[in-house]
Amino acid sequence: MKKYIAIALIVSGTAAFAHSGVKDPDVMNRMMGMSELAKQMKVIGGMHMGQASFDAVAVNAALEKIAEEASYIPSLFEKKALDPKSEALPVIWDDFATFTARAETLQTTAAGFAGTVESSGDLMQVMHEIGRACGACHADFRAK
Repeated sequence: MKKYIAIALIVSGTAAFAHSGVKDPDVMNRMMGMSELAKQMKVIGGMHMGQASFDAVAVNAALEKIAEEASYIPSLFEKKALDPKSEALPVIWDDFATFTARAETLQTTAAGFAGTVESSGDLMQVMHEIGRACGACHADFRAK
């Protein structure tokens, strides 16, 4: 669990650096989409870790944004585009069906939680499930 939170916080903190020097506009769009996901995970993770005060409205809004951004993932990767700064692995396009299914899992998981979070006690399950969805895709389709 802590691993997923740490990943979200690290990714969001290094996004600006990672985007510098990206030449391919398709890769840049993908990276910006993933950065938005990381930004929303940071909102939820910060509250879960006690770094920010719990705010149910903010958590539910973050979950809605995660679901929205996840819905764009397949279209962002339809065109095979690589860049040295990208962490996307070429296997995405070799197994696009699995990649797309994992994006859909993230979308449905986030959408399922959106609007349901009422207390800080709800954050453990949210972080676990969203983190698991992100982690499953990263394990196979993102450079370590």
